[in-house]
Amino acid sequence: MPGKTTGARRRAPAPSALLLGAALVAGPWLVVDGARTTAPPQPSAAQAFSPAPTLAGTPSDPAPDPPPPGAAALPPADPVRLRIPAIGVDSPVTRLGLSPDGTLTPPPADGPAVAGWNGDGTPPGSAGTAVVVGHVDTSRGPGVFFGLGALGKGSTVEITRTDGRTAVFTVDAVEVYEKKDFPDDRVYGGSGTPELRLITCGGSYSPAAGYSANTVVYASLTDVTG
Repeated sequence: MPGKTTGARRRAPAPSALLLGAALVAGPWLVVDGARTTAPPQPSAAQAFSPAPTLAGTPSDPAPDPPPPGAAALPPADPVRLRIPAIGVDSPVTRLGLSPDGTLTPPPADGPAVAGWNGDGTPPGSAGTAVVVGHVDTSRGPGVFFGLGALGKGSTVEITRTDGRTAVFTVDAVEVYEKKDFPDDRVYGGSGTPELRLITCGGSYSPAAGYSANTVVYASLTDVTG
């Protein structure tokens, strides 16, 4: 279970069943049926991880592509701002905690332009897998991650932190998973190097069931400024 720690001494906990379960149910609370006139973009197959060849030379389950050269991990520091130039995102980041049932609390519905960071997990830029979630849309219209599915490999994600440094991540892949088949270990696991996951709703939408899937962006730390 992720422990609750505070301040600069926070250590990034390893993924756990509690954390995985919390993020797995992200979809239902990331969307409120609103006056939507345009569906959010969905990533193309070309932005997914490349299939891994089998001994027979045919594709098997997708395997991570080799990440770009990485930057050294940073000491822990909270994120305060998120920028994704390719889709015009420039948003504050709020800290999210765990509710009594162990699920991750959602970003505020009345602040659709705000992204939320799992404050009980890895800070962006530190060693491990950091998780940032955001609304795709709400009753007020498009959310901060409305355009997430339009990102492509090689796009950059910049996260400014309380220590004045900006962690720059490069997108490795963008994938969509049906909620019933959400791959916990794949999304929340990591290599121990600084990685980032951006998560929002995706797939098809119905007023009764909401969105059918989650869009997940995989990114690796490639630079640090500041």
